[in-house]
Amino acid sequence: MPRKTIAAPTQPASYGEAIEQLEQLVATLESGQMPLEQLLSQYQRGTELLRYCRDRLQAVEDQVKILDQGGISSWDGQ
Repeated sequence: MPRKTIAAPTQPASYGEAIEQLEQLVATLESGQMPLEQLLSQYQRGTELLRYCRDRLQAVEDQVKILDQGGISSWDGQ
């Protein structure tokens, strides 16, 4: 029997896209309409998206701290 390969989820293009995906995922999970087999993988995807959002927010917070201290630093927005 051939093995199914599962593609790794892609990184969101932006913070806004990640939030949108999270909102859709939560709505689907809360609806109770998702098959049991998919629940764990979708929950894991949600944790990945949440981690991405937290990292992005931390990067922005760090940049604001630098700017508040009067320093100028390059930031590539990633």
